[in-house]
Amino acid sequence: MTERQKTVLIIEDSPAQALALGHSLEQTGLRVLWARDGEIGVNMAKEHLPDVILLDVEMPKMNGFEACQHLKENVSTGDIPIVMLTVHTEPITMATLLDQGAIVFIPKGAFSEAVLLETLRQLQIINNA
Repeated sequence: MTERQKTVLIIEDSPAQALALGHSLEQTGLRVLWARDGEIGVNMAKEHLPDVILLDVEMPKMNGFEACQHLKENVSTGDIPIVMLTVHTEPITMATLLDQGAIVFIPKGAFSEAVLLETLRQLQIINNA
């Protein structure tokens, strides 16, 4: 019996960042979905019920704080792990996002992709191969 392909939803307003991140994740065998803002992302999460959500903080229409809150309050998406990706590293920002239900906060930078991949391995979203 083959295992179901796991899905990640990237909610990121930068097409270049979403494309680069999506490509890396597809290389690990994940199915990747992309939403360009928080509002679209929340709706896509309800429709597709991904295994994990990668959520940017600074976005138009609905920012990451609002999107995280909507996702965690919804009965169908409340248990989906949310990994926050952002350039903001202020302690108050990190604390707020973690209080809202994000499981981890990864600052965007040179090592963010490696940290993200390891986080997804620990969550058993991708295999340890």
